[in-house]
Amino acid sequence: MRIMSFKPDHDGTIALLDVSAAELIYSYEAEKDSFPRYSTINPTTILQAAGRLDAIPDIIAVGGWCTGFGHDAVGYYGVAQGSDVVGEMAIFGRKVHFYSSTHERSHLWGSYGMSPFPVGMPCYALIWEGWCGDFYEIDERLQVVHRGKVMANPGHKYAFLYMLADPKFTLPKGSTRIEDAGKLMALCAHGQPGSPDSDEQALIDSVVPSEVYPLSKEELRNSPYYNIGVTHQKFTNLARRVSDAIFDSFHAFAKKNLTKGYPLLISGGCGLNCEWNRRWLETKLFSDIFVPPCANDSGSAIGTAVDAMRHFTGNAKIKWNVYSGQPFVIDEVDRTGLEVHPLDYDQVASALLGDKVIGWVQGNCEIGPRALGNRSILAAPFSKATHERLNRIKNREDFRPIAPVCLEQDVALHFDLARPSPHMLLFQKVLDSRLKAVTHVDGTARAQTVSQVQNPHLFRLLTSFKAKSGVGVLCNTSLNFNGAGFINRASDLLTYARAAGLDGFVINDAFYVLKEASP
Repeated sequence: MRIMSFKPDHDGTIALLDVSAAELIYSYEAEKDSFPRYSTINPTTILQAAGRLDAIPDIIAVGGWCTGFGHDAVGYYGVAQGSDVVGEMAIFGRKVHFYSSTHERSHLWGSYGMSPFPVGMPCYALIWEGWCGDFYEIDERLQVVHRGKVMANPGHKYAFLYMLADPKFTLPKGSTRIEDAGKLMALCAHGQPGSPDSDEQALIDSVVPSEVYPLSKEELRNSPYYNIGVTHQKFTNLARRVSDAIFDSFHAFAKKNLTKGYPLLISGGCGLNCEWNRRWLETKLFSDIFVPPCANDSGSAIGTAVDAMRHFTGNAKIKWNVYSGQPFVIDEVDRTGLEVHPLDYDQVASALLGDKVIGWVQGNCEIGPRALGNRSILAAPFSKATHERLNRIKNREDFRPIAPVCLEQDVALHFDLARPSPHMLLFQKVLDSRLKAVTHVDGTARAQTVSQVQNPHLFRLLTSFKAKSGVGVLCNTSLNFNGAGFINRASDLLTYARAAGLDGFVINDAFYVLKEASP
């Protein structure tokens, strides 16, 4: 039995589960293959997903959204009775089961199904994203209790700050930019520590408790932060204060109401905030925390599939691999100006140590928004100039940090959190002063750890680089055109390499060097 699941609207995704094996077969995100970030499902996604099928799926699952999609009458909110729909439909002349449940449920069951905690272990679940800000409890029989709504629209409020300060934001009233939340996370590190001053407190009191959606920039035209500029010290101080205020609201609720010590599942777009994830870990309120690599809406198709599997079988746990995205397309490329070598890890490591910037492609792409060593741009981690060059290559703001990837067994040598972080979802303090390219302004980094089992190709490269440099760490940033999802075909990669100024790239077992940049 197989379940094909669809996430409508932004971050459109199609996922396929094998029910008998309780295993994720794939999760294809519409933006991957250089489509615009946050794309809805498009014909390419549908054809790629259908191309992997050898038979019509037994169950079609559709996640809820703000408006109905045919059978979908469940909408966005809620996990209680009445928040799912069960029926039948016909596809290519075959009758199949149909299942739909709310968007909120997709986050809850996605994080539960992907978590490492054993079947029967009760968990708390935090769903915090653009619209939801709620805690739940899942018991050993998979019964769900709503423990409380802490805040309306926490993710929207967080991203709204960037819009408020950005004089370049000129979209119509009520419009938002999904990408602003990630930029604000980078800017919070530039804020000075301290308690809110009167201006900061006034803004916090106006925005944080508000039930209004969407917040309007023009209604705060008289605010001292209106179009002040996103890098202004007064604004970065505010960003840090509001970030603290949002987290503190949820922490206070959890401390009072979540007292059983269960592990915490974190989902929704706010689950990509590495500083908040580290703070949850340090509260000691929970035996552990788990954040899926696709905590944002890119994981919702998986969550709805898990929910459907739970409904039809009673099981809500799956096996999965973070490299379950689309396979790389090897199409025709113009090899003029290219040298092609069989992949030699030592040769690539030497090029990186010589300050070359290399695209790195292996196998299927990652699920979720973070490049985790299959669709990456890699560089040596030692120079601030490398950080600046990578941001130029990426065509993004110079205040954005570059993440490190580190051998798992060496993480305690370089960072203060000596635990695996395979999906780049926790902040760590940098202990190694040599790692200038990956050290953010506040001394932190968002490190990914790599083991031989997790990603053998990247592990071998890090091992070779360590043998030459003494450090098993590299810069790791996503391989994509600005404003687009991961590059996923050879012709696009070559176009990007030439336009952005990469020195070379690896595709599976071949190393392509631009002749003008030959090592």
